Amino acid sequence: MTRNAYYLTTAIAYPNGEPHIGHAYEMIATDAIARWRRLEGRDVFFLTGTDEHGLKMVQTAEREGLSTKALADRNSARFRELAKTLNISNDDFIRTTEERHFKSAQEIWRRMERAGDIYQSTYTGWYSVRDEAYFDESELTETPSGKKLAPSGAEVSWVEEPSYFFRLSAFADRLLKLYDEQPDFIAPKERRNEVISFVKGGLDDISISRTTFDWGIPVPDAPGHVMYVWIDALTNYITGVGFPDDTGAQFEKFWPADLHVIGKDIIRFHTVYWPAFLMSAGLAVQKRVFAHGFLTSEGKKMSKSVGNVVDPFVTVEEFGADPVRFYCLREISWGQDGDWGREKFINRNNSELANNFGNLAQRSLSMISKNFGGQMPPRQSGSGEDNKIIAETIAAISRMENAMVTEQLHEATAELIAALSAANLYFAEQAPWGQKSDMARMGAILATTADVIRRAAIAAQPFVPEAASRFLDMLAVPKDQRLLQHALDPDLVVPAATVLPAPEPVFRKFETAKAG
Repeated sequence: MTRNAYYLTTAIAYPNGEPHIGHAYEMIATDAIARWRRLEGRDVFFLTGTDEHGLKMVQTAEREGLSTKALADRNSARFRELAKTLNISNDDFIRTTEERHFKSAQEIWRRMERAGDIYQSTYTGWYSVRDEAYFDESELTETPSGKKLAPSGAEVSWVEEPSYFFRLSAFADRLLKLYDEQPDFIAPKERRNEVISFVKGGLDDISISRTTFDWGIPVPDAPGHVMYVWIDALTNYITGVGFPDDTGAQFEKFWPADLHVIGKDIIRFHTVYWPAFLMSAGLAVQKRVFAHGFLTSEGKKMSKSVGNVVDPFVTVEEFGADPVRFYCLREISWGQDGDWGREKFINRNNSELANNFGNLAQRSLSMISKNFGGQMPPRQSGSGEDNKIIAETIAAISRMENAMVTEQLHEATAELIAALSAANLYFAEQAPWGQKSDMARMGAILATTADVIRRAAIAAQPFVPEAASRFLDMLAVPKDQRLLQHALDPDLVVPAATVLPAPEPVFRKFETAKAG
């Protein structure tokens, strides 16, 4: 039996710089999933936030002449502002510098220590500050100048310091059993194969404390040691639902998390380290991790030096949140890399949102306003074409539902647009403007079209929430009739004679830059 509670998270962003479109994409995608689960009637808890410890933060603050706390406060606020700008429906925003998180991280440490999985030794090896990760010599490449680089391209340095270690090597069999028993634990498939190959290759114990700086969560009963940033960061997922007060209703209700949405570059931390930490601490392991791809800009890797970094604040200010959200969900295949292209964005907005969705609603509702005094006309029973388009719309929304079982956002939005394309074809073929000699037929066509728009708008709420809400308001759909079940119910319609508000345009068209 599926539990009604549903808990999902983004990865928490590292705020040593300004948010970029990649951060926005992860927020948008996770938000669409959260809104869809609510659309299903689930009790959703959605967490995002910022990961504020580690040496990178110290070094960035020093370069900017700020205290590390001041840098964290300033940049974390920008990520919170980004969530608001994108209309993200998160239930909480966690900062790893909060007292509740210190308490949580220290408690999971104590539990792992009691389990015998933490011991003290000396770390000697290669470390990347940018990745906040340790690397074996075999994973590195060397430049002509002799610098050693991590797989990400980040420079590594040799580190020797006293450290506590976690016995990761003891968890290989348990992790492989987890992957085998829960084949959907890691998605997409290529990421699953990558992780399984890594674990089968053998796991080494990992260093989990640092002594060369103090910007972090103190290790319990170990003066001078702060926690390795990944223990600190990963623990946010249980902090957010009330750990360590594990007798609390919220933790019992929502943990284990149903879904962690992350970037593909941090898959190892979430599917190897994190479940091992949880197993050691005697806590349930999360149910699923989905690793999305990266975004390029106009086909090229984003770079400040190239000048093609996409600022989500500027982009939303120009185009609005809904079109930006829609492009990210429709254009980019979920789990794969994608591209932000201005012309592609404008073309998709104009054809699929402004024309396919917005224009259909504006034309049909304006005709109801003009010809029927703004009151919903009655449907006609027994009209084959009318019944057919309603059935096709319901079938498309059912396919959206199937796609969203595994969070296939691009497939769900494709089904939505296909349903609207079919509705536009129906509207053109039935030509209500040519039915003035048969007002009952005109009204039936318009009522049928309005019903398709109602169903599509309900299903569109996770993807274009503001626009969908405006469509539903224009159709006088009650707030308690906006769940998925109401889009799928063939017998539910806006009653005839319902007074509709005056229609207004919802989506704008944009112009591409002209050559010359």
